[in-house]
Amino acid sequence: MSHRPFPGRRSVLRGTLAASAALSLPTTLGAAPAFALSGRPKAGWGVQAGDVTAHSGLVWVRSDRPARMIVETAATDSFRNARRWQGPLLGADTDFTGTARLHGLPAGQQIHYRVLLADPDDQRRTGEPMTGTFRTTPTGRRRGVRFLWSGDLAGQGWGINPDLGGYRIYDAMAKLDPDFFLCSGDNIYADGPISATQALPGGGTWRNITTEEKSKVAETLAEYRGNFRYNLLDENLRRFNAQVPSIIQWDDHEVRNNWYPGEVIASSDSRYTEKSIDVLAARARRAFSEYFPVSTLRPGDGNGRVYRVMRHGPLLDVFVLDMRSYRNANSPDNQTVDPQGILGAEQLEWLKRELARSRAVWKVIAADMPLGLVVPDPMENKPNFEAVAQGDPGAPLGRELQIAELLRFVKHRRITGTLWLTADVHHTSAQHYQPSRAAFTDFEPFWEFVSGPLNAGAFPASALDNTFGPERVFVKAPTASNVSPAGGYQFFGEVEIDGDSGELTVRLREQDGTVLFTQALQPGRVGQ
Repeated sequence: MSHRPFPGRRSVLRGTLAASAALSLPTTLGAAPAFALSGRPKAGWGVQAGDVTAHSGLVWVRSDRPARMIVETAATDSFRNARRWQGPLLGADTDFTGTARLHGLPAGQQIHYRVLLADPDDQRRTGEPMTGTFRTTPTGRRRGVRFLWSGDLAGQGWGINPDLGGYRIYDAMAKLDPDFFLCSGDNIYADGPISATQALPGGGTWRNITTEEKSKVAETLAEYRGNFRYNLLDENLRRFNAQVPSIIQWDDHEVRNNWYPGEVIASSDSRYTEKSIDVLAARARRAFSEYFPVSTLRPGDGNGRVYRVMRHGPLLDVFVLDMRSYRNANSPDNQTVDPQGILGAEQLEWLKRELARSRAVWKVIAADMPLGLVVPDPMENKPNFEAVAQGDPGAPLGRELQIAELLRFVKHRRITGTLWLTADVHHTSAQHYQPSRAAFTDFEPFWEFVSGPLNAGAFPASALDNTFGPERVFVKAPTASNVSPAGGYQFFGEVEIDGDSGELTVRLREQDGTVLFTQALQPGRVGQ
């Protein structure tokens, strides 16, 4: 196997862990750091890197007070001959978060970085450095690629449980030493309050770490920020963030369950005083841009877009979709004409254009919702649907029309090496789509792999819609709804591409890293 980890990646984390121990989290877990703090700036929420390319990457941090962000990078964890980067001034306008853009990095190399927070009035006064590491994308293919994906964190009231060691799944993922982690959405559950305790089926009590912002549904900007900050209270996640760069997308629970643009929350939902989804989504998007290093969003106002393509050398392009911001309203989804669909016309044209331009061996389409799995919208008192499929096994209708157009395009342009990855449905499965089984036949066979949740309630397997001929080759899901993480059914997926042969292998794994299912795919094929 040609994928080899670089030396020193583990050792650099010893500095991060020591700093994490020294920099205890704020005693007050509220939104705004206190301004009358003594001492030097602290970064108790850790560091993270994201959207790494061959020659660039983003590094993120949050301070406990106003500070200047400074980043140093080096080839080794000794930080000899370090290069210094002046980052942004961290203040209340971005909730004291900041992202530094690093450019001119060497390709295919282990980059060690440390973040210093300096007193804005005296940059010689800096806090304890926080260290991390990432690998830049290689320009050649021999080293291969390994990445992980999953989604759905702190859902259904199942938060950080100290009795279970918190979000332990991140330690299992870190042991695989991936090049990056693709989070397929539902990074938070802004609509899911977390209480101190929750009863477990069959007896027993689940305990949560709690914060004020997670005590109710998020409506204000401060509450959305607090939802993103909540997950960073977990040491496993902070440790993982310092070791593994991310590619982040969003879905519905960053705002509210099953939301769509223009939606007005029913007056009967007394949890919300703000009824406009567009207002809530703007606040959530701003907080999302502040708490994740995303190259296409501007921190502080959230302007930009979530969908983008991340190129990982000659072997891999990752097409990150946004199936939330441009969709039409949830409905019975049986219309015969639907130019807006779930992607919006502009994003669909972008995706077709970028797929056609791609010269990567493999083209992973990172979707935040599945294609052929039926996902009803329980928020409505009528048979509305939330994802693409609506359960009608016949010719494409509604949002399926847009997907049919895309699949037809891939076939007729003879675009090789496509596969779909997603999360959302809180179980893991592998679906093979085959025109010989389908009502719509003008496409080439392809695979869709589902993983998650990371730490949320697990649910039974979704029904399949036969429009595109899916066959569920593998599934692991509970028979009961909302099984707690203590009951298992927490999952992540792994994709490994061999640099010599180009073969791509998908492994569906459960919480401790145990492999449940493996599927190998061959390069250079339009469909398989």
